[in-house]
Amino acid sequence: MYKLVANLVKVILKLMGSKARVYGEENLPKEGGYIIACTHTGYVDILNLGVAMYPQEIHFMAKKQLFEMKGLGWLIEHLNAFPVDRDNPGPSVIKIPSQLLKEGKVVGIFPSGTRNSEGTDLKQGAITIAQLAKAQIVPAAYVGARNAGDVMKRGKGYLIYGEPFYVTGKGKEGREQFTQHLERELVALTEELENRIAVK
Repeated sequence: MYKLVANLVKVILKLMGSKARVYGEENLPKEGGYIIACTHTGYVDILNLGVAMYPQEIHFMAKKQLFEMKGLGWLIEHLNAFPVDRDNPGPSVIKIPSQLLKEGKVVGIFPSGTRNSEGTDLKQGAITIAQLAKAQIVPAAYVGARNAGDVMKRGKGYLIYGEPFYVTGKGKEGREQFTQHLERELVALTEELENRIAVK
């Protein structure tokens, strides 16, 4: 299912001129599980991230309400997404992604939580999982087409991967320190991407 959908989305985005131009691919770890933490302003960034990393499959963390929607829930479940209750997060929030990382898989997390262009405060979920699982985090930023309307207007997409890092800090203080580090990395990557676009 993942292969079928990934290839279908790739063709659609390419035909519409919205397939992301990718920078920094050399920063992606060659082996082992890791977290990719990407900026999030619309659902097209999810599609472009998935297409850009294919055939490497991403296991996306998604809010549980999406799984309750008829049709959509079935689809995203078959696309390796796993549910998270943001209002009442339980042990599974850590357990599921930690197990995936242990199995050498890639976990996709959008640390700003909700889709918006305002930029909400980063949550510590990605950092907490990386800290406990002793896994690398690859920061990533996306700029460009956000929704179907943008794609129909042939809006372009751009994606950049930053350098991976481990959460070496301990306890709560370490999580806070590296949450700030991740936030700085995402801001810097977004600025770098915007500068690259401006000179094209």
